[in-house]
Amino acid sequence: MQEASIGGKIELIHFFILGAGVYVGWNIGANDTANCIGPTVGCGLLKFRKAVVLVAIFVVLGGILQGQHVMETIGKGIIAEELDYTAIQIALICSGFFVTIATFFMIPTSTSQAIVGGVAGIGLASGADINYAKLITIAASWVICPFLTMALSFILSHALSFVLRRIKISAILVQNALGWLALMSGCYVAYSLGANHAGIAVGPIFNLGIVSPRILLCIGSGAIAIGAITYGKKVANTVGKGITPLDIPGAFVAQVSSAFGIHLFSIFGIPVSTSSAIVGAVVGVGWTKGMKAISKKTICIILIGWILTPFLTAGSSFILYKLISNAIQ
Repeated sequence: MQEASIGGKIELIHFFILGAGVYVGWNIGANDTANCIGPTVGCGLLKFRKAVVLVAIFVVLGGILQGQHVMETIGKGIIAEELDYTAIQIALICSGFFVTIATFFMIPTSTSQAIVGGVAGIGLASGADINYAKLITIAASWVICPFLTMALSFILSHALSFVLRRIKISAILVQNALGWLALMSGCYVAYSLGANHAGIAVGPIFNLGIVSPRILLCIGSGAIAIGAITYGKKVANTVGKGITPLDIPGAFVAQVSSAFGIHLFSIFGIPVSTSSAIVGAVVGVGWTKGMKAISKKTICIILIGWILTPFLTAGSSFILYKLISNAIQ
Protein backbone atom coordinates (compact mmCIF):
# COMPACT_ATOMS: atom_id res chain seq x y z
CA MET A 1 0.00 0.00 0.00
CA GLN A 2 2.87 2.35 0.82
CA GLU A 3 4.49 1.79 -2.57
CA ALA A 4 1.21 2.46 -4.39
CA SER A 5 0.76 5.64 -2.41
CA ILE A 6 4.24 6.84 -3.28
CA GLY A 7 3.66 5.98 -6.95
CA GLY A 8 0.41 7.94 -6.93
CA LYS A 9 2.12 10.91 -5.34
CA ILE A 10 4.88 10.94 -7.97
CA GLU A 11 2.31 10.81 -10.76
CA LEU A 12 0.47 13.76 -9.21
CA ILE A 13 3.73 15.71 -9.01
CA HIS A 14 4.36 14.96 -12.67
CA PHE A 15 0.89 16.24 -13.50
CA PHE A 16 1.54 19.55 -11.75
CA ILE A 17 4.99 19.90 -13.35
CA LEU A 18 3.59 19.36 -16.83
CA GLY A 19 0.72 21.71 -15.99
CA ALA A 20 3.23 24.44 -15.13
CA GLY A 21 4.91 23.87 -18.51
CA VAL A 22 1.54 24.15 -20.24
CA TYR A 23 0.91 27.42 -18.36
CA VAL A 24 4.19 28.86 -19.65
CA GLY A 25 3.41 27.64 -23.17
CA TRP A 26 -0.06 29.22 -23.02
CA ASN A 27 1.52 32.52 -22.01
CA ILE A 28 3.99 32.32 -24.88
CA GLY A 29 1.12 31.83 -27.31
CA ALA A 30 -0.93 34.63 -25.77
CA ASN A 31 1.94 37.13 -25.88
CA ASP A 32 4.02 36.05 -28.88
CA THR A 33 1.21 35.48 -31.39
CA ALA A 34 1.61 39.19 -32.04
CA ASN A 35 5.11 38.50 -33.28
CA CYS A 36 3.76 36.16 -35.97
CA ILE A 37 0.67 37.94 -37.27
CA GLY A 38 0.63 41.39 -35.66
CA PRO A 39 1.89 43.09 -38.85
CA THR A 40 -0.45 41.02 -41.06
CA VAL A 41 -3.50 41.83 -38.94
CA GLY A 42 -2.39 45.42 -38.40
CA CYS A 43 -2.19 46.18 -42.12
CA GLY A 44 -5.68 44.73 -42.64
CA LEU A 45 -4.54 41.83 -44.82
CA LEU A 46 -6.20 39.14 -42.71
CA LYS A 47 -8.64 38.97 -39.81
CA PHE A 48 -7.23 37.75 -36.52
CA ARG A 49 -9.38 34.59 -36.38
CA LYS A 50 -8.09 33.28 -39.70
CA ALA A 51 -4.50 34.36 -39.07
CA VAL A 52 -4.31 32.69 -35.66
CA VAL A 53 -5.25 29.30 -37.16
CA LEU A 54 -2.17 29.51 -39.37
CA VAL A 55 -0.08 30.42 -36.33
CA ALA A 56 -1.34 27.39 -34.39
CA ILE A 57 -0.50 24.99 -37.23
CA PHE A 58 3.01 26.28 -37.90
CA VAL A 59 3.92 26.73 -34.22
CA VAL A 60 3.24 23.04 -33.65
CA LEU A 61 5.27 22.07 -36.74
CA GLY A 62 8.23 24.23 -35.66
CA GLY A 63 8.17 22.93 -32.10
CA ILE A 64 8.03 19.26 -33.06
CA LEU A 65 10.57 19.44 -35.90
CA GLN A 66 13.19 21.85 -34.49
CA GLY A 67 12.43 22.56 -30.83
CA GLN A 68 14.98 20.10 -29.45
CA HIS A 69 17.99 22.46 -29.54
CA VAL A 70 16.52 25.19 -27.35
CA MET A 71 14.89 22.64 -25.03
CA GLU A 72 18.32 21.15 -24.29
CA THR A 73 19.80 24.61 -23.68
CA ILE A 74 17.10 25.51 -21.16
CA GLY A 75 17.14 22.03 -19.60
CA LYS A 76 20.89 21.53 -19.30
CA GLY A 77 22.76 24.54 -20.67
CA ILE A 78 22.11 27.08 -17.89
CA ILE A 79 22.26 24.79 -14.86
CA ALA A 80 24.19 21.56 -15.36
CA GLU A 81 22.85 19.70 -12.34
CA GLU A 82 19.32 18.35 -12.02
CA LEU A 83 16.81 20.60 -10.24
CA ASP A 84 14.14 19.18 -7.93
CA TYR A 85 10.41 19.27 -8.65
CA THR A 86 9.77 22.28 -6.43
CA ALA A 87 12.49 24.33 -8.11
CA ILE A 88 11.19 23.59 -11.60
CA GLN A 89 7.58 24.41 -10.71
CA ILE A 90 8.60 27.71 -9.13
CA ALA A 91 10.72 28.69 -12.15
CA LEU A 92 7.87 27.94 -14.55
CA ILE A 93 5.09 29.56 -12.54
CA CYS A 94 7.05 32.75 -11.79
CA SER A 95 8.08 33.23 -15.40
CA GLY A 96 4.55 32.53 -16.64
CA PHE A 97 3.03 34.92 -14.10
CA PHE A 98 4.97 37.97 -15.30
CA VAL A 99 4.20 37.18 -18.93
CA THR A 100 0.50 36.98 -17.99
CA ILE A 101 0.68 40.47 -16.50
CA ALA A 102 2.43 41.87 -19.58
CA THR A 103 -0.15 40.26 -21.88
CA PHE A 104 -3.01 41.71 -19.83
CA PHE A 105 -1.56 45.20 -20.35
CA MET A 106 -0.98 44.46 -24.07
CA ILE A 107 2.83 44.71 -23.76
CA PRO A 108 4.89 42.39 -26.01
CA THR A 109 7.38 41.02 -23.48
CA SER A 110 10.11 38.43 -23.80
CA THR A 111 9.07 34.97 -22.65
CA SER A 112 12.60 33.71 -23.21
CA GLN A 113 13.88 36.36 -20.79
CA ALA A 114 11.20 35.34 -18.30
CA ILE A 115 12.05 31.63 -18.27
CA VAL A 116 15.82 32.17 -18.36
CA GLY A 117 15.48 34.63 -15.47
CA GLY A 118 13.33 32.16 -13.54
CA VAL A 119 15.81 29.30 -14.03
CA ALA A 120 18.76 31.52 -13.10
CA GLY A 121 16.98 32.71 -9.93
CA ILE A 122 16.35 29.11 -8.89
CA GLY A 123 19.99 28.27 -9.57
CA LEU A 124 21.15 31.08 -7.29
CA ALA A 125 18.68 30.16 -4.56
CA SER A 126 19.58 26.48 -4.57
CA GLY A 127 23.32 27.04 -4.83
CA ALA A 128 23.49 25.15 -8.13
CA ASP A 129 26.38 25.47 -10.55
CA ILE A 130 25.26 28.12 -13.08
CA ASN A 131 26.83 28.29 -16.53
CA TYR A 132 27.47 32.04 -16.60
CA ALA A 133 29.14 31.86 -20.02
CA LYS A 134 25.92 30.45 -21.47
CA LEU A 135 23.87 33.13 -19.67
CA ILE A 136 26.05 35.87 -21.14
CA THR A 137 25.66 34.35 -24.62
CA ILE A 138 21.88 34.28 -24.23
CA ALA A 139 21.77 37.85 -22.87
CA ALA A 140 23.95 39.03 -25.76
CA SER A 141 21.48 37.50 -28.22
CA TRP A 142 18.69 39.55 -26.63
CA VAL A 143 20.64 42.71 -27.48
CA ILE A 144 21.90 41.63 -30.91
CA CYS A 145 18.64 40.19 -32.26
CA PRO A 146 16.50 43.39 -32.40
CA PHE A 147 19.32 45.35 -34.03
CA LEU A 148 19.88 42.53 -36.51
CA THR A 149 16.21 42.41 -37.52
CA MET A 150 15.96 46.21 -37.52
CA ALA A 151 18.89 46.53 -39.92
CA LEU A 152 17.60 43.70 -42.10
CA SER A 153 14.07 45.13 -42.35
CA PHE A 154 15.45 48.61 -43.07
CA ILE A 155 17.56 47.27 -45.95
CA LEU A 156 14.79 45.03 -47.29
CA SER A 157 12.26 47.89 -47.16
CA HIS A 158 14.49 50.09 -49.31
CA ALA A 159 15.28 47.21 -51.67
CA LEU A 160 11.60 46.34 -52.07
CA SER A 161 10.65 49.99 -52.67
CA PHE A 162 13.39 50.25 -55.30
CA VAL A 163 12.10 47.16 -57.13
CA LEU A 164 8.42 48.19 -56.95
CA ARG A 165 9.18 51.62 -58.43
CA ARG A 166 10.83 50.05 -61.46
CA ILE A 167 8.70 47.06 -62.37
CA LYS A 168 5.96 47.67 -64.90
CA ILE A 169 3.13 45.36 -63.88
CA SER A 170 -0.34 45.88 -62.47
CA ALA A 171 -0.45 47.48 -59.02
CA ILE A 172 -3.23 45.07 -58.04
CA LEU A 173 -1.08 42.11 -59.07
CA VAL A 174 1.81 43.45 -56.99
CA GLN A 175 -0.45 43.90 -53.95
CA ASN A 176 -1.82 40.37 -54.30
CA ALA A 177 1.67 38.91 -54.63
CA LEU A 178 2.91 40.85 -51.60
CA GLY A 179 -0.19 39.79 -49.68
CA TRP A 180 0.60 36.13 -50.25
CA LEU A 181 4.25 36.74 -49.35
CA ALA A 182 3.16 38.46 -46.12
CA LEU A 183 1.00 35.45 -45.22
CA MET A 184 3.85 33.07 -45.96
CA SER A 185 6.29 35.16 -43.91
CA GLY A 186 3.80 35.12 -41.00
CA CYS A 187 3.74 31.32 -41.21
CA TYR A 188 7.54 31.34 -41.22
CA VAL A 189 7.57 33.48 -38.06
CA ALA A 190 5.11 31.06 -36.43
CA TYR A 191 7.30 28.09 -37.39
CA SER A 192 10.35 29.88 -35.96
CA LEU A 193 8.39 30.71 -32.80
CA GLY A 194 7.60 27.02 -32.30
CA ALA A 195 11.20 26.00 -33.04
CA ASN A 196 12.54 28.47 -30.47
CA HIS A 197 9.84 28.67 -27.80
CA ALA A 198 8.34 25.19 -27.50
CA GLY A 199 11.66 24.24 -25.91
CA ILE A 200 11.48 27.27 -23.62
CA ALA A 201 8.08 26.21 -22.27
CA VAL A 202 9.15 22.66 -21.36
CA GLY A 203 12.94 23.01 -21.14
CA PRO A 204 13.12 22.98 -17.32
CA ILE A 205 11.15 19.67 -17.33
CA PHE A 206 13.49 18.04 -19.86
CA ASN A 207 16.00 16.67 -17.33
CA LEU A 208 13.33 14.94 -15.25
CA GLY A 209 12.65 12.30 -17.89
CA ILE A 210 8.91 12.28 -17.14
CA VAL A 211 8.00 11.81 -20.81
CA SER A 212 10.00 11.54 -24.02
CA PRO A 213 11.47 14.75 -25.54
CA ARG A 214 9.16 14.45 -28.56
CA ILE A 215 6.04 14.33 -26.36
CA LEU A 216 7.36 17.24 -24.31
CA LEU A 217 7.72 19.30 -27.47
CA CYS A 218 4.19 18.34 -28.51
CA ILE A 219 2.93 19.53 -25.13
CA GLY A 220 4.89 22.79 -25.32
CA SER A 221 3.95 23.65 -28.90
CA GLY A 222 0.32 22.60 -28.33
CA ALA A 223 0.08 24.91 -25.32
CA ILE A 224 1.50 27.78 -27.39
CA ALA A 225 -1.12 27.12 -30.08
CA ILE A 226 -3.93 27.19 -27.49
CA GLY A 227 -2.61 30.44 -25.99
CA ALA A 228 -2.50 31.98 -29.45
CA ILE A 229 -6.12 31.07 -30.20
CA THR A 230 -7.60 31.97 -26.83
CA TYR A 231 -5.80 35.17 -25.83
CA GLY A 232 -3.41 36.31 -28.55
CA LYS A 233 -5.38 39.23 -29.96
CA LYS A 234 -4.54 41.92 -27.39
CA VAL A 235 -0.79 42.09 -27.96
CA ALA A 236 -1.25 41.56 -31.72
CA ASN A 237 -2.88 44.99 -31.88
CA THR A 238 0.09 46.61 -30.12
CA VAL A 239 2.64 45.13 -32.53
CA GLY A 240 0.52 45.57 -35.63
CA LYS A 241 -0.73 49.11 -35.01
CA GLY A 242 0.87 50.61 -31.89
CA ILE A 243 4.51 51.01 -33.00
CA THR A 244 4.14 52.35 -36.54
CA PRO A 245 1.47 52.19 -39.29
CA LEU A 246 2.12 49.23 -41.59
CA ASP A 247 1.06 48.52 -45.16
CA ILE A 248 1.25 45.10 -46.84
CA PRO A 249 4.87 45.47 -48.06
CA GLY A 250 5.88 46.65 -44.57
CA ALA A 251 4.15 43.68 -42.93
CA PHE A 252 5.95 41.28 -45.26
CA VAL A 253 9.36 42.85 -44.64
CA ALA A 254 8.90 42.97 -40.84
CA GLN A 255 7.79 39.35 -40.62
CA VAL A 256 10.41 37.83 -42.89
CA SER A 257 13.19 39.81 -41.16
CA SER A 258 12.11 38.73 -37.68
CA ALA A 259 11.60 35.12 -38.77
CA PHE A 260 15.11 34.96 -40.19
CA GLY A 261 16.62 36.30 -36.95
CA ILE A 262 14.60 33.91 -34.74
CA HIS A 263 15.33 30.89 -36.92
CA LEU A 264 19.05 31.70 -37.02
CA PHE A 265 19.35 31.71 -33.23
CA SER A 266 17.16 28.60 -32.95
CA ILE A 267 19.61 26.62 -35.08
CA PHE A 268 22.33 27.41 -32.53
CA GLY A 269 20.06 26.49 -29.61
CA ILE A 270 19.89 30.04 -28.23
CA PRO A 271 16.52 31.05 -26.70
CA VAL A 272 16.06 34.45 -28.30
CA SER A 273 13.24 36.92 -27.74
CA THR A 274 10.70 36.77 -30.56
CA SER A 275 9.20 39.99 -29.23
CA SER A 276 12.50 41.83 -29.62
CA ALA A 277 12.90 40.33 -33.09
CA ILE A 278 9.55 41.54 -34.43
CA VAL A 279 9.66 44.88 -32.61
CA GLY A 280 13.14 45.53 -34.04
CA ALA A 281 11.88 44.61 -37.51
CA VAL A 282 8.79 46.83 -37.24
CA VAL A 283 10.93 49.74 -36.05
CA GLY A 284 13.23 49.15 -39.04
CA VAL A 285 10.25 49.44 -41.39
CA GLY A 286 9.03 52.58 -39.63
CA TRP A 287 12.52 54.07 -39.78
CA THR A 288 12.36 54.14 -43.59
CA LYS A 289 9.45 56.59 -43.23
CA GLY A 290 11.30 58.77 -40.73
CA MET A 291 11.56 58.63 -36.94
CA LYS A 292 8.31 60.59 -36.55
CA ALA A 293 6.44 57.56 -37.87
CA ILE A 294 7.53 55.51 -34.84
CA SER A 295 5.63 55.74 -31.53
CA LYS A 296 8.38 56.51 -29.04
CA LYS A 297 6.00 56.05 -26.11
CA THR A 298 5.14 52.49 -27.16
CA ILE A 299 8.82 51.65 -27.73
CA CYS A 300 9.76 52.98 -24.26
CA ILE A 301 7.06 50.88 -22.58
CA ILE A 302 8.26 47.77 -24.43
CA LEU A 303 11.92 48.45 -23.55
CA ILE A 304 11.10 48.87 -19.85
CA GLY A 305 9.27 45.53 -19.97
CA TRP A 306 12.26 43.82 -21.59
CA ILE A 307 14.67 45.17 -18.96
CA LEU A 308 12.48 44.36 -15.96
CA THR A 309 11.27 40.88 -17.01
CA PRO A 310 14.42 38.75 -16.37
CA PHE A 311 15.19 40.53 -13.11
CA LEU A 312 11.63 40.26 -11.80
CA THR A 313 11.36 36.55 -12.64
CA ALA A 314 14.81 35.82 -11.24
CA GLY A 315 14.08 37.74 -8.03
CA SER A 316 10.64 36.25 -7.48
CA SER A 317 11.75 32.66 -8.14
CA PHE A 318 14.76 33.18 -5.83
CA ILE A 319 12.61 34.53 -2.97
CA LEU A 320 9.81 31.99 -3.40
CA TYR A 321 12.22 29.04 -3.51
CA LYS A 322 13.98 30.24 -0.35
CA LEU A 323 10.65 30.69 1.48
CA ILE A 324 9.35 27.24 0.49
CA SER A 325 12.68 25.54 1.23
CA ASN A 326 12.84 27.09 4.72
CA ALA A 327 9.20 26.19 5.39
CA ILE A 328 9.81 22.55 4.42
CA GLN A 329 12.89 22.33 6.61
